Amino acid sequence: MAQQDTPVQDPRAIAGRLGRVGVWHGGLGRVSAATEREFAAEVEQLGYGALWFGEAQATKEAFAHAGLLLAATERLTVATGIANIWVRDATAMNAGAHTLAEAYDGRFLLGLGASHAPQVNGRGHAYAKPLAAMRSYLAAMDAATYEGPVATPPARVLAALGPKMVELAGERAAGVHSYFVTPEHTAGAREILGDTPLLAPEQAVLLETDPATARALIREHHLGFYLALPNYVNSLRRLGFGDDDFTGGGSDRLVDAIVAWGDVDAIRRRVQEHHDAGADHVSLQPVAANRGLGIDQLRELAPALLAD
Repeated sequence: MAQQDTPVQDPRAIAGRLGRVGVWHGGLGRVSAATEREFAAEVEQLGYGALWFGEAQATKEAFAHAGLLLAATERLTVATGIANIWVRDATAMNAGAHTLAEAYDGRFLLGLGASHAPQVNGRGHAYAKPLAAMRSYLAAMDAATYEGPVATPPARVLAALGPKMVELAGERAAGVHSYFVTPEHTAGAREILGDTPLLAPEQAVLLETDPATARALIREHHLGFYLALPNYVNSLRRLGFGDDDFTGGGSDRLVDAIVAWGDVDAIRRRVQEHHDAGADHVSLQPVAANRGLGIDQLRELAPALLAD
């Protein structure tokens, strides 16, 4: 039994495996295993490079969920976006990542995050000082022992919004997975990270060209939840948004900044803005009514966004 060194991670190799565009979906944790197997297989068939999923307070556990998706696919990278550091100890996180990385030939990417106080406290844990907690947690992961077989050490990225967490991600992980951000945030994160670390923002999208219809759907089915979480509101304040932008489900300015809506070309342009700002990989989250999976949107977007 040997102590594990800091994981060997090549951010450029990870970026190559992910490809330029992937998919992010929080709704997979609420549908049947059969439904999400079909979804994952089609995401792979369409040519997207990765499938990211969330871990909410009352949905599927992250490692079991990742195993389900990995077993349903052959080439696709499956990534946690994110696995919550408060709900499993560092040794368990390390073991889970090693298990999936070895079993699925390095197709698993561990996204770690401190989550949010309501998501953590609601599960009986105590959310406090997320930056210090993450720093200590990474040290504990690196000190953990693991006796199972190791092929390629599992790669990890950190959910990071604020500049100090972005900096930590560049020092102690392969890079950053950012969520609910704009291309301006991507540019700022790249400036902090420098050239080498991975930068993989999520981008919510909606194929709807009518402004009133699009914004109403986005407010009802996307923004409302996130504007109740202080971490996201604080991140938006750093980007220049204020109190007026956070009322009524979000101002038009905020809706348009966070969600790329319109036709295929409008969404393609937003994805390109992230790449121009320094993103290596952009994961698309289709916004759909009634907790739909939005696979129809991903089908329509694939030819334009995956042409390269």
